[in-house]
Amino acid sequence: MAKKSAKERDQKRRKLARQYKARREALKAVASDRALPPEERFSARLKLAELPRNSSPVRIRNRCALSGRPRGVYRHFQLSRIALRDLASKGQIPGMVKSSW
Repeated sequence: MAKKSAKERDQKRRKLARQYKARREALKAVASDRALPPEERFSARLKLAELPRNSSPVRIRNRCALSGRPRGVYRHFQLSRIALRDLASKGQIPGMVKSSW
């Protein structure tokens, strides 16, 4: 079980990334547009650097929705491998059955 602070930190990052997404994309478009003068592109880079660090989507960590485990997370279910297996064994995930070969 992950610390509550780690889970809350990740939720805060997700919220900030959603909040600043449009602004960040607009500044990135200006900064990478070769048709614009270099001064304008440089000022866009500076404004991009002024945005909160945690608003970058790169800083978001995939965590299990139940336990907060940071590794072994299936993106489709947003569950760790351990939580997924536990729920599947209990029959709480529709269509998922235990298999053996």
